Amino acid sequence: MSDAITERDNEVTAKLSAMRTWLTLTNARAVRLRGTDWFAWATAGASNTVLMTAEVGVAEIVVTATDAFALTDDIEASRLQDEELPAQYQLQVRRWAQPHDHDEFVTSLVGDGKVLSDRPHATELALPPLAISHKLILSEAEQQRYRALGSDAAQAMSAVLHAAQPDWTEYQLAGAGAQALWQRGIHPALVLAAGEDRLPRYRHPTPSSAQIGRHAMLVFCARRHGLYASLTRFVSFGAASPRQQILLDIEAAALDACRADVPLSTIYQVLANAYREAANPAAIEEHHQGGITGYLAREIIADPTTAIALQHGMALAFNPSTSGYKVEDTFLLQPTGLENLTVDPTWPTCEVAGRHRPLWLERT
Repeated sequence: MSDAITERDNEVTAKLSAMRTWLTLTNARAVRLRGTDWFAWATAGASNTVLMTAEVGVAEIVVTATDAFALTDDIEASRLQDEELPAQYQLQVRRWAQPHDHDEFVTSLVGDGKVLSDRPHATELALPPLAISHKLILSEAEQQRYRALGSDAAQAMSAVLHAAQPDWTEYQLAGAGAQALWQRGIHPALVLAAGEDRLPRYRHPTPSSAQIGRHAMLVFCARRHGLYASLTRFVSFGAASPRQQILLDIEAAALDACRADVPLSTIYQVLANAYREAANPAAIEEHHQGGITGYLAREIIADPTTAIALQHGMALAFNPSTSGYKVEDTFLLQPTGLENLTVDPTWPTCEVAGRHRPLWLERT
């Protein structure tokens, strides 16, 4: 057995143990996980995604005190068995035309006992807070997958912006971004692109037929093994605006505040103060600032009331922005500080508060 298979088996075994702890704590009979995020977590990176925009996939996980199942239909079964599922899960196949067969199977397992779910239906109960902690604090194996994803996503971004031309449309730029991600086995869960005309006007510029012109922004939420790497970069055909430095200083204040046991609301307040000191207090209200990431692009967004405290092993993606400017990378919070995952060593950077932060790529 290869080291990779052994490592995955160990991770799945640990997660099954965690789920059974939830059962004991809540006196429930089964855990039922439907979401694309929780399916990936429970299976150490498998995917139940077919429709890219769906929150739930084509299979679900059911775990009891003694058994672990993956429920799917006869369309998906062979592919999931061959390519996705770890050995600890028994495949249960039902007819695609009888979706309620899944409910009947779960009932046969638990009778009138309680069922916990990430997306509760009918009498099912929400997952306990401990479950959220288990998903947000990433194991070493998860962190290793994240590092590989972040590096690949950053290199995909660099390749596209080094190739981009001023007469490209935003559609072309976004399409090249999606292609570069797919070539690296990454789902382009979100690709935003904006050129010089639309960039100052919209915080979430879905691509259009407009030419990008003298400069452009490209944004990725890149998903692989269920994990999301978020990053934003700019290309300028000529000299870049010096205003990017103001935003990097705002971001630095937030990153400096990221330590274990610090509430996420504190990071939000630090950003609000930094915008105020930069004479742009309204910016905090014009776009969300990001927050905790991982198996969702935005697991928990920072706002004035998010009391959850940061912990070592959490992934963070903040995206402070002003009109026409944004900065974003994905970090792991480590005992030694923040580890930037979305790094391409060839990308131009400057040092801000002891960190290498991305500059605009200046092209002639």
